[in-house]
Amino acid sequence: MISNARWQKIAQWTLQILIPIVLALTSVWILLNTASWWVQIEYRLPGFPQDRYGFTLEDRLYWSAIDIEYLLNGEGIDYFDDFRLEDGSPMHNQRELRHMEDVKRLIHAVWYVLGIGLILSLILEVSLGIFADTRVALETLKRGARNTLILVGLLILGVIVGFGVLFVGFHRVFFEGNTWIFLFSDTFIRLYPERFWRDTFIFLALITAVVGVVVYLLSKLLLRRMRT
Repeated sequence: MISNARWQKIAQWTLQILIPIVLALTSVWILLNTASWWVQIEYRLPGFPQDRYGFTLEDRLYWSAIDIEYLLNGEGIDYFDDFRLEDGSPMHNQRELRHMEDVKRLIHAVWYVLGIGLILSLILEVSLGIFADTRVALETLKRGARNTLILVGLLILGVIVGFGVLFVGFHRVFFEGNTWIFLFSDTFIRLYPERFWRDTFIFLALITAVVGVVVYLLSKLLLRRMRT
Protein backbone atom coordinates (compact mmCIF):
# COMPACT_ATOMS: atom_id res chain seq x y z
CA MET A 1 0.00 0.00 0.00
CA ILE A 2 1.15 3.52 -0.81
CA SER A 3 1.16 5.74 2.27
CA ASN A 4 -0.92 8.93 2.24
CA ALA A 5 2.21 11.09 2.32
CA ARG A 6 3.77 9.25 -0.62
CA TRP A 7 0.53 9.37 -2.62
CA GLN A 8 0.36 13.11 -1.97
CA LYS A 9 3.89 13.58 -3.31
CA ILE A 10 3.11 11.52 -6.42
CA ALA A 11 -0.08 13.51 -7.05
CA GLN A 12 1.76 16.82 -6.62
CA TRP A 13 4.60 15.89 -8.97
CA THR A 14 2.16 14.52 -11.55
CA LEU A 15 0.12 17.71 -11.46
CA GLN A 16 3.19 19.91 -11.77
CA ILE A 17 3.97 18.08 -15.02
CA LEU A 18 0.37 17.82 -16.23
CA ILE A 19 -0.65 21.42 -15.66
CA PRO A 20 1.85 22.95 -18.14
CA ILE A 21 0.78 20.38 -20.74
CA VAL A 22 -2.92 21.08 -20.18
CA LEU A 23 -2.46 24.86 -20.24
CA ALA A 24 -0.29 24.71 -23.38
CA LEU A 25 -2.80 22.48 -25.19
CA THR A 26 -5.64 24.72 -24.03
CA SER A 27 -3.78 27.57 -25.68
CA VAL A 28 -3.55 25.50 -28.88
CA TRP A 29 -7.33 25.09 -28.72
CA ILE A 30 -7.77 28.85 -28.28
CA LEU A 31 -5.37 29.56 -31.15
CA LEU A 32 -7.10 27.21 -33.58
CA ASN A 33 -10.54 28.52 -32.73
CA THR A 34 -9.38 32.11 -33.23
CA ALA A 35 -7.24 31.29 -36.28
CA SER A 36 -9.45 33.28 -38.65
CA TRP A 37 -8.75 36.38 -36.54
CA TRP A 38 -5.07 35.55 -36.23
CA VAL A 39 -4.47 35.40 -39.99
CA GLN A 40 -6.30 38.71 -40.38
CA ILE A 41 -3.73 40.25 -38.04
CA GLU A 42 -0.67 38.31 -39.18
CA TYR A 43 -0.98 39.06 -42.89
CA ARG A 44 -1.20 42.78 -42.10
CA LEU A 45 1.81 42.97 -39.79
CA PRO A 46 4.64 45.25 -41.00
CA GLY A 47 7.31 43.38 -42.91
CA PHE A 48 5.22 40.29 -43.59
CA PRO A 49 6.68 38.89 -46.85
CA GLN A 50 4.74 39.37 -50.06
CA ASP A 51 3.98 36.32 -52.20
CA ARG A 52 6.43 36.35 -55.11
CA TYR A 53 3.94 34.35 -57.22
CA GLY A 54 1.10 36.83 -56.96
CA PHE A 55 -1.22 36.09 -54.02
CA THR A 56 -2.72 39.34 -52.75
CA LEU A 57 -3.80 39.93 -49.16
CA GLU A 58 -7.36 39.07 -50.16
CA ASP A 59 -6.18 35.86 -51.85
CA ARG A 60 -4.28 34.77 -48.77
CA LEU A 61 -7.25 35.47 -46.51
CA TYR A 62 -9.57 33.52 -48.81
CA TRP A 63 -7.40 30.43 -49.24
CA SER A 64 -6.21 30.28 -45.62
CA ALA A 65 -9.85 30.37 -44.46
CA ILE A 66 -10.44 27.18 -46.47
CA ASP A 67 -7.50 25.46 -44.76
CA ILE A 68 -8.70 26.56 -41.31
CA GLU A 69 -12.21 25.31 -42.01
CA TYR A 70 -10.84 21.90 -43.04
CA LEU A 71 -8.79 21.57 -39.84
CA LEU A 72 -11.81 22.35 -37.67
CA ASN A 73 -14.54 20.40 -39.48
CA GLY A 74 -15.15 16.67 -39.65
CA GLU A 75 -14.69 16.26 -43.41
CA GLY A 76 -12.11 14.15 -45.23
CA ILE A 77 -9.40 15.31 -47.60
CA ASP A 78 -11.88 15.32 -50.51
CA TYR A 79 -13.06 18.60 -48.97
CA PHE A 80 -10.42 20.26 -51.18
CA ASP A 81 -11.61 18.68 -54.45
CA ASP A 82 -13.74 21.64 -55.52
CA PHE A 83 -11.17 24.34 -54.76
CA ARG A 84 -9.06 25.46 -57.71
CA LEU A 85 -6.59 28.30 -58.14
CA GLU A 86 -7.07 30.91 -60.85
CA ASP A 87 -5.02 28.89 -63.34
CA GLY A 88 -7.27 25.87 -62.79
CA SER A 89 -4.74 23.85 -60.79
CA PRO A 90 -5.76 22.25 -57.45
CA MET A 91 -5.47 24.44 -54.40
CA HIS A 92 -3.04 21.92 -52.88
CA ASN A 93 -0.86 19.30 -54.56
CA GLN A 94 -0.65 15.72 -53.29
CA ARG A 95 2.23 16.39 -50.90
CA GLU A 96 0.34 19.32 -49.36
CA LEU A 97 -2.82 17.25 -49.04
CA ARG A 98 -0.93 14.49 -47.24
CA HIS A 99 0.47 17.06 -44.84
CA MET A 100 -2.98 18.54 -44.23
CA GLU A 101 -4.22 15.05 -43.34
CA ASP A 102 -1.28 14.60 -40.98
CA VAL A 103 -1.96 17.95 -39.33
CA LYS A 104 -5.63 17.09 -38.85
CA ARG A 105 -4.73 13.75 -37.26
CA LEU A 106 -2.29 15.53 -34.96
CA ILE A 107 -4.98 18.01 -33.93
CA HIS A 108 -7.38 15.17 -33.10
CA ALA A 109 -4.62 13.56 -31.01
CA VAL A 110 -4.08 16.89 -29.24
CA TRP A 111 -7.78 17.08 -28.31
CA TYR A 112 -7.61 13.51 -27.02
CA VAL A 113 -4.56 14.24 -24.85
CA LEU A 114 -6.10 17.53 -23.66
CA GLY A 115 -9.30 15.78 -22.62
CA ILE A 116 -7.47 13.07 -20.69
CA GLY A 117 -5.12 15.64 -19.16
CA LEU A 118 -8.01 17.84 -18.01
CA ILE A 119 -9.89 14.93 -16.44
CA LEU A 120 -6.81 13.54 -14.71
CA SER A 121 -5.77 16.99 -13.46
CA LEU A 122 -9.23 17.65 -12.03
CA ILE A 123 -9.29 14.25 -10.31
CA LEU A 124 -5.87 14.80 -8.76
CA GLU A 125 -6.64 18.38 -7.71
CA VAL A 126 -9.93 17.39 -6.07
CA SER A 127 -8.29 14.36 -4.45
CA LEU A 128 -5.56 16.54 -2.96
CA GLY A 129 -8.18 18.94 -1.66
CA ILE A 130 -10.17 16.14 -0.03
CA PHE A 131 -7.52 13.74 1.23
CA ALA A 132 -4.68 16.17 1.89
CA ASP A 133 -5.52 19.85 2.25
CA THR A 134 -7.07 22.54 0.11
CA ARG A 135 -3.94 24.65 0.55
CA VAL A 136 -1.80 21.78 -0.74
CA ALA A 137 -4.03 21.53 -3.83
CA LEU A 138 -3.82 25.27 -4.48
CA GLU A 139 -0.07 25.38 -3.89
CA THR A 140 0.37 22.55 -6.40
CA LEU A 141 -1.79 24.42 -8.90
CA LYS A 142 0.33 27.53 -8.41
CA ARG A 143 3.55 25.59 -8.95
CA GLY A 144 2.12 24.02 -12.10
CA ALA A 145 1.27 27.48 -13.42
CA ARG A 146 4.79 28.65 -12.55
CA ASN A 147 6.23 25.71 -14.47
CA THR A 148 4.05 26.73 -17.41
CA LEU A 149 5.61 30.20 -17.41
CA ILE A 150 9.08 28.64 -17.35
CA LEU A 151 8.08 26.51 -20.35
CA VAL A 152 6.85 29.63 -22.15
CA GLY A 153 10.13 31.39 -21.46
CA LEU A 154 12.07 28.48 -22.93
CA LEU A 155 9.83 28.44 -26.02
CA ILE A 156 10.31 32.16 -26.63
CA LEU A 157 14.06 31.77 -26.11
CA GLY A 158 14.08 28.95 -28.65
CA VAL A 159 12.22 31.11 -31.17
CA ILE A 160 14.63 34.00 -30.70
CA VAL A 161 17.87 31.99 -30.67
CA GLY A 162 17.12 29.39 -33.33
CA PHE A 163 13.62 29.22 -34.71
CA GLY A 164 14.73 27.14 -37.70
CA VAL A 165 16.10 24.40 -35.44
CA LEU A 166 12.95 24.50 -33.27
CA PHE A 167 10.67 24.36 -36.32
CA VAL A 168 12.50 21.45 -37.95
CA GLY A 169 12.69 19.58 -34.64
CA PHE A 170 8.96 20.00 -34.10
CA HIS A 171 8.15 18.54 -37.51
CA ARG A 172 10.58 15.64 -37.14
CA VAL A 173 8.97 14.69 -33.84
CA PHE A 174 5.33 14.93 -34.93
CA PHE A 175 5.44 14.08 -38.66
CA GLU A 176 6.91 11.17 -40.57
CA GLY A 177 9.36 11.57 -43.45
CA ASN A 178 9.62 14.77 -45.46
CA THR A 179 5.94 15.36 -46.23
CA TRP A 180 6.18 18.73 -44.48
CA ILE A 181 8.87 20.09 -46.85
CA PHE A 182 7.52 22.15 -49.76
CA LEU A 183 8.63 24.21 -52.74
CA PHE A 184 8.44 27.99 -52.53
CA SER A 185 5.92 27.83 -55.37
CA ASP A 186 3.57 25.53 -53.43
CA THR A 187 0.38 27.06 -52.07
CA PHE A 188 1.32 26.07 -48.54
CA ILE A 189 4.50 28.16 -48.52
CA ARG A 190 2.83 31.01 -50.39
CA LEU A 191 0.19 31.20 -47.66
CA TYR A 192 2.38 30.31 -44.68
CA PRO A 193 6.02 31.37 -45.09
CA GLU A 194 8.47 30.87 -42.23
CA ARG A 195 7.62 34.29 -40.79
CA PHE A 196 4.01 33.11 -40.35
CA TRP A 197 5.06 30.12 -38.23
CA ARG A 198 7.59 32.11 -36.20
CA ASP A 199 4.94 34.65 -35.28
CA THR A 200 2.42 31.88 -34.60
CA PHE A 201 4.79 30.17 -32.15
CA ILE A 202 5.22 33.50 -30.36
CA PHE A 203 1.46 34.10 -30.34
CA LEU A 204 0.89 30.63 -28.91
CA ALA A 205 3.51 31.28 -26.24
CA LEU A 206 1.80 34.55 -25.30
CA ILE A 207 -1.60 32.88 -25.02
CA THR A 208 -0.07 30.19 -22.81
CA ALA A 209 1.61 32.87 -20.70
CA VAL A 210 -1.69 34.70 -20.20
CA VAL A 211 -3.47 31.49 -19.21
CA GLY A 212 -0.59 30.55 -16.92
CA VAL A 213 -0.58 33.98 -15.22
CA VAL A 214 -4.35 33.83 -14.68
CA VAL A 215 -4.09 30.39 -13.02
CA TYR A 216 -1.07 31.48 -10.98
CA LEU A 217 -2.69 34.67 -9.70
CA LEU A 218 -6.02 32.98 -8.99
CA SER A 219 -4.40 30.20 -6.96
CA LYS A 220 -2.23 32.75 -5.14
CA LEU A 221 -5.28 34.88 -4.33
CA LEU A 222 -7.20 31.89 -2.96
CA LEU A 223 -4.21 30.87 -0.85
CA ARG A 224 -3.93 34.39 0.57
CA ARG A 225 -7.62 34.43 1.46
CA MET A 226 -7.28 31.12 3.25
CA ARG A 227 -4.47 32.49 5.42
CA THR A 228 -6.46 35.55 6.52
